[in-house]
Amino acid sequence: MSGSNDEIADLAKALGHPARIRIIQVLMATPGCIGGEIVAAVGLAQSTVSEHLRILKAAGIICGEISGPKVCYALRPEALTPLSDFIAALTPPPETGCCLPEPEEKS
Repeated sequence: MSGSNDEIADLAKALGHPARIRIIQVLMATPGCIGGEIVAAVGLAQSTVSEHLRILKAAGIICGEISGPKVCYALRPEALTPLSDFIAALTPPPETGCCLPEPEEKS
């Protein structure tokens, strides 16, 4: 598994708000980089969107560079590898009979 516990927790925290998930969805749906269109797509105040972008950028999930009079944002999906690896490593415990939910009956 890649990434330290702190790094994995920071990534999870950065993804822990619906507006930030929406920003990521907007960036996924828009190839290349976009700037001001994010505010309209998310539907929040410019200052609020800027704060969410700052958090995503600090976590390394997005990058932003100045392009003329605006900042251009793009996804950095490789930054999520530690979190992705952590989630992929989650497996059910061996069947010891302890703390396992009962199988659901199919009707």
